[in-house]
Amino acid sequence: MTLQFSLVAASPETVETACILVGVYENGVLSSAAAKVDSATDGLIRRQVDSGDISGKAGSSTLLFAPEGVAAKRVLVVGLGAQKSFDAARYQKVSLEAARALGRLPVSYAVSWLTEIDVPGRDSAWRVRIAALAADHAAYRYTATFKPRDKNAQPELGAIGFAGKADAQAGLDQAGAIAEGVRYARELANLPPNICNPAHIAEQARAFAEGKDKVSCRVLDHVEMETLGFGSLLAVARGSINKPKLVVLQYDGGNEGDKPYAFVGKGVTFDSGGISLKPGAGMEEMKFDMGGAAGVLGAFVAAVSMGLKLNLVCVVPAVENMPDGDSYRPSDVLTSLSGLTIEVLNTDAEGRLILCDALTWTAQTFQPHTLIDAATLTGACVIALGKHASAVMSKHDDLADELLAAGEASLDRAWRMPLWDEYQSQLESGFADVANIGGKSAGAITAACFLSRFAEGQRWAHLDIAGTAWDEGRKGLATGRPVALLAQWLIDRC
Repeated sequence: MTLQFSLVAASPETVETACILVGVYENGVLSSAAAKVDSATDGLIRRQVDSGDISGKAGSSTLLFAPEGVAAKRVLVVGLGAQKSFDAARYQKVSLEAARALGRLPVSYAVSWLTEIDVPGRDSAWRVRIAALAADHAAYRYTATFKPRDKNAQPELGAIGFAGKADAQAGLDQAGAIAEGVRYARELANLPPNICNPAHIAEQARAFAEGKDKVSCRVLDHVEMETLGFGSLLAVARGSINKPKLVVLQYDGGNEGDKPYAFVGKGVTFDSGGISLKPGAGMEEMKFDMGGAAGVLGAFVAAVSMGLKLNLVCVVPAVENMPDGDSYRPSDVLTSLSGLTIEVLNTDAEGRLILCDALTWTAQTFQPHTLIDAATLTGACVIALGKHASAVMSKHDDLADELLAAGEASLDRAWRMPLWDEYQSQLESGFADVANIGGKSAGAITAACFLSRFAEGQRWAHLDIAGTAWDEGRKGLATGRPVALLAQWLIDRC
């Protein structure tokens, strides 16, 4: 269940709730809300600041229980860091850490006045949206494959109010829709591959479309794809007992006849590497190799929930890449849907092989206004950008700029990498039109160069989210990125 959001216009010391949140800067300056609470409690916050019990360090928190003078049962004082360097990224970090601290308390409802804090260049609707999304991110719990929760366990946060006036309502509405999309993406990606296989993704898409007037779902099975000529996608899927699906969601929210925007997401529900088998250590994380599919589906959910006035198509090639007697091999030559032939040099470079057919089919079927793919495509991207930024690659400067701006606005940030023709020579093959890998250097770029050959004539961009789609480690969860970036990009198109 998505966290419930609301706006609160009252003064912090007057609100009867389980907990209120106020902020204090590192230099001891109290936010407006903290000053009001401090005055109502006869200087309680100031005394703790002076004694060093409240440091103001960014993301720190101090709980004041049942202070006299305020109606709330608890006051959570959140550190904001240095006032002179407070910016949008710090605001997001503080909001997230505050929400995590709040989540450790036995409260089901709280009210935050962190949204009153000035963030240079950002309005109240933006502050409310970022704070709400941070709270929902922190409140998310993956429970699908755990034993049912003890009914007597302590209460969990189910609703949160944010200080704000009517001008912040648009931000709150967007936050609710985007949070729904992020949770959809995170839940899908977190599921184990014995549950979340290609058929499961198709079932979830059908379930979402059911009962929605403007949404339709179509699923192509392996027989139909073979008839159409999806030679590259079907080769990747040959080694798995789980048959591939091409999942297509369509939202008609704009004018009839308007060209749709189109998202394509890599949906490898488990990637063993195939015959080019991956090392065993860390292979369990390869259930997240459908993070691109989860991300574009989540963005689709958010767009529908917001009721955006545009037409949108979401296409997910869903496969499992497994070693088997019928698996495709290094040195195989595949014929893609576009007619281009592909020499397979590594079966672990499978994402581009399913995306190329999906890009071709999407372009031919819908003639979209803009085509964007998202994929956990390359380890090289993680080496280049780490876990903080997704990579954007496009030959269309205006589209790349739009995506980068959407990333900055949503704080789901991205960084542009080159897509110059000079890199294309690394993909030359002596046995086919193109090879599926380009060697050790510039791996993220040559992967995008490969895809670009199947997006000719399209206004197209590629997002490599290999570093941002999930948190590393055995306990790492899916992040839901790039739902917020794509949702913001769609908002900007309206």
